[in-house]
Amino acid sequence: MTSRASRRRTVAVVLAGGTGQRIGLATPKQLLKIAGKSMLEHTLHVFENAPDIDEVVVLMTPDHVADAERTVAKAGLRKVSRVLAGGSTRSGTTHLAIEAVAAGLDGDEDCNLLFHDAVRPLLSQRVVEECVRALERHRAVDVAIPSSDTVIVTRTHGVDGEFITEVPDRGRLRRGQTPQGFRLSTIRRAYGLAAADPLFRATDDCSVVVKYLPDVPVHVVMGDEHNMKVTQPVDVFIADKLFQLASTAAPVHGSGTSYRERLAGRTLLVFGDSYGIGTDIARMAEEYGARVYVLGRSATGIHAENPEEVEAAFARAYAETGRIDHVVSTAGVLPIGRLDETDGATIREALRADYLAPVNIARAAYKYLAETAGRLLLFTSGSYTRGRAEYSICSSVEAAMVNLTQALSEEWAEDGIRVNCMNPARTEAPGRESTGSSPASREVARSSLDVLLSGMTGQVIDVRRPGPAPTTGSAFESALSQVLDDSGSRPV
Repeated sequence: MTSRASRRRTVAVVLAGGTGQRIGLATPKQLLKIAGKSMLEHTLHVFENAPDIDEVVVLMTPDHVADAERTVAKAGLRKVSRVLAGGSTRSGTTHLAIEAVAAGLDGDEDCNLLFHDAVRPLLSQRVVEECVRALERHRAVDVAIPSSDTVIVTRTHGVDGEFITEVPDRGRLRRGQTPQGFRLSTIRRAYGLAAADPLFRATDDCSVVVKYLPDVPVHVVMGDEHNMKVTQPVDVFIADKLFQLASTAAPVHGSGTSYRERLAGRTLLVFGDSYGIGTDIARMAEEYGARVYVLGRSATGIHAENPEEVEAAFARAYAETGRIDHVVSTAGVLPIGRLDETDGATIREALRADYLAPVNIARAAYKYLAETAGRLLLFTSGSYTRGRAEYSICSSVEAAMVNLTQALSEEWAEDGIRVNCMNPARTEAPGRESTGSSPASREVARSSLDVLLSGMTGQVIDVRRPGPAPTTGSAFESALSQVLDDSGSRPV
C-alpha cells in the first residue's frame, strides 16, 4: 500500500446543487433528514472518516450555502475546507469545483478529485478506498454495478406510443453511480475541450472524458447496490430504512496504552448485573485506571426502573469522583413466549427493565455527561430489525433502543455527548446458559470500550463472531444479516 507521505493528495468534491423539486420539497433534498441527520451530513461523514481523503469541498445550491456551512460547523467536520455556491447545471458546478481546487495548488502540482452526489448518503468506505487505489494506476475512474433488469431501447411513433427497437445484452450493461474519480489535470483538460463545443451537454463527468479524451481509458470500480441516489419520494423511505437496519462495524481494538491514556482518572457507570458483558466492561475499564461503579439489583440493590434510585446512584458517584464520563446500560430481562400466553406481571416487568430503565438512566446521565462531553452506550440485539414469534416484547423493545439511540445522539449533539448502541452476536444469558464470563462476552466488552472512546455517535455497532468477511462490506449486506439472524437474544 502506498504510504500517506508519498501518495497523491485526494480531494472529495461533494455535489449538493439539487433543489428537491422531484421530491416535492421547498428546500434542497440534500438537507432532508434521514436517520437523524441531513443527507448532506451523512455523506460528508463518509469522507471525514475515510483515511485516504485529505480535503472535502462542498458545492451547494447558491441560496443554501449558509445552511451547508452550519451543518459543517455543527458536525465538527474538519476535512471540509470550503462550501462554495454551485452552478446552474451539473457540468457547470463541476467546472467551478475544478477551478477552485486548481487555484489552491502550486504550479504543475496534480491531485486526485472524487466527485460524489450529496444525495448518495450510503456510500461505503470500500468504494472510496478502491477509487483512490485505482487512481494510482488510472487517470479516470467510474463506479458502477451490473444491471439486474433488462434494458430496452424504444422509439416513439406519434400517437401510438413507444415501441422497442433494441434489447442490449444485459451482461455488458452497468448502472453508473458516484463517486467518479480523476486526476485533476485530466478532468480539467476534458472540460477545457468541452467548453469549446457549443453543443456540449453532460449529466456526469466520466462522459466528458469519454467524449473529449477518447484515448484516456476510464476504469470501472464495482459499486454497491445500496449506494442509491435519493431522487424520488419513495427513495427517502428506502434510504431511511437502510440506515435503520444497517449496523456499523466495531472500531479496531485500541492498544493498552491508548486505553490507559483515555480511561485513567475517568468515571464509568455500568448499569447491569454481576455477570456477563457489563461486568467484563467494568473489569477492563478498571484495569486501565477508570473509576468504575457497577450498579444492578444483585450487585448494589439498584433498580434502574426506579428513577429516584438511578438519580441517587449518579449523585453518589459524582460526589465521590467529581465527574462522570461514560455510562453503559446492559440491564434487562428476556421474556420469551407467545404474547397471549404471557401474564400481565411479566409484561410489566419486561417493559420496566428493558425500556423504562434505559430511559431513566439516559435522563439522569444527561447533566453529568454534558459537563464532560461524555458517552452513553445502550444495547440491542438482532431482533430489533424484525419481530419474531415468541419474541414480541423483546423485539419491540430492541427496536425502541435503536430509535432512542438515534434520537438522543441528535438531541445531545450540541452538548458534545455521543450516544451509541451495541448489537452483539448471541452471548451467554443467565437462566439459559452459563452465567460466567465467556470469550464472546469479553470480545463484546472490548468492542464496547472501543466505541466509548471513539468519536462515533448515533450508530448501531455490529459485533459478530469471527467468520468470512462480506465482499463489499455494504450496509445492505449488514442489514440482510440482521434480518436473517434468528438468535433473538439480548446480552445480559
